[in-house]
Amino acid sequence: MDDAAFAQFLRARRALVRPEDVGLDDAAGDHRRRVAGLRREELALLAGVSADYYVRLEQGRGHRPSESVLESLARALRLDEHLTEHLYALARPAPTAARTREQVPEAVQELLDAWTMTPASVTSRRMNVVASNPLACELAPCYTPGTNLLRAMFLDPETRHSHVDWPISASEVVANFRAMIGTERDDPALRDLIGELSLRSQDFRDLWARHDVHTTTSGLKSFRHPEVGVVNLRFHAMPLEDGQVLTVLHARPGSPDERSLALLTSMAATRGD
Repeated sequence: MDDAAFAQFLRARRALVRPEDVGLDDAAGDHRRRVAGLRREELALLAGVSADYYVRLEQGRGHRPSESVLESLARALRLDEHLTEHLYALARPAPTAARTREQVPEAVQELLDAWTMTPASVTSRRMNVVASNPLACELAPCYTPGTNLLRAMFLDPETRHSHVDWPISASEVVANFRAMIGTERDDPALRDLIGELSLRSQDFRDLWARHDVHTTTSGLKSFRHPEVGVVNLRFHAMPLEDGQVLTVLHARPGSPDERSLALLTSMAATRGD
């Protein structure tokens, strides 16, 4: 068990559980509460473990928790399916690191290029854009191969401006990144990326400290393009091999957004000539 990572996760998630969420009476005028979320002894009570044992877990001094203890902690912390899986992964880390591929097979690139009216890109476990088609790059420069989506999202003003729903997109990309890397702590490139963003972006530090874990496979994204304005698209994210993810965006048939994509397609073709 990675004691330090497990302890950090417990502390972060405990701070997000409000007393009123779990039926604890905590009057608004109680000025004695000095911690965000639940106190350690309150969480221990909800989980059915001793306060001393729970304190040791949060201090990284606990023994490997049993299945029943993990189940009780997940329930007390009000973890959803993704967060519960992450809790178990931290308590039972995989013995070997996952493989990371930073290029796509030729067949995948051919598929991307064939989608002339559909923006599509592929990212690696490190959130590097390893492949895309011209329409994706025209829609948003952050989809240009070689770009790191995390770095662009938090450090590039142009990327922040192009995402109409930036706060939602930022929180989703961090939660997806945590889900993607799991308990991996041995990759120097991942450590460097997290360290750089933690140093340079307060927004990233705040979101990273929440320990949100979620895999977003579909939804809506709104992009602000300097020449065609706002384009609202649906997206679908599909896993490939070695931790890569294929993301495809499309517009509702007959919508103004579909016409905007057609215009962007013409612009991308003109730039490619």
